[in-house]
Amino acid sequence: HGPCYCDQACARTLDCCHDYAEACPVIPCAVSQWSVWSGCAEPCKTTYRVRRRHVIQEPRNGGEACPPLEERAGCVEYWTEQGTECKQSLIPALITTGGFGKARKKRAAADDNERAGYCVEFQLVAITPGCLHSHHSYTHWMQYLREGHTVCVECQHPALDSRSLHCYGDGSGSKKNQLLHWQAVGNPRCKGTWKRIRQLDTCSCPSVHSFLFI
Repeated sequence: HGPCYCDQACARTLDCCHDYAEACPVIPCAVSQWSVWSGCAEPCKTTYRVRRRHVIQEPRNGGEACPPLEERAGCVEYWTEQGTECKQSLIPALITTGGFGKARKKRAAADDNERAGYCVEFQLVAITPGCLHSHHSYTHWMQYLREGHTVCVECQHPALDSRSLHCYGDGSGSKKNQLLHWQAVGNPRCKGTWKRIRQLDTCSCPSVHSFLFI
């Protein structure tokens, strides 16, 4: 008697059409598989990449709504579109304890052509919890890393690139207060960000805050 309806609410208001179950089934949204990830939005910058999917079936009669159709993920591209390498400030610095540098110098043969090294001071901004879980004897130095502390990182042969005269990841060419990435050698879970303060001829930080570019 009277009008009947074909919607989800009619089951509560008791005014569904007599053939509601057959003519008005609930149809949820259906989407395609994700596309492959795109490249980085911009080269030589910390940006994002994208993947998308499209709607195959729109929801009907109160069916489940469509999920997000786009996802983004962090992305860094180290090569320009022309195939040249980006500035070194983007490349994560690989560091180890400064004590390794003393052993390295003792083992190295005297070489008059060897370039003089330098020191870079950084302020630690973020450190992953994995640095505290470094139980091997050669990774104990990671437990002394603390956010906000100033650390010294020495660039010396053979990490010193003979063409650019810099160590990879030393932040040369970076903007003031730009966040740069570092990773500890020997424990891939120990990494973080820092800001470059200045470059010096020699390092003068305490031994627990003295490191070496690899």
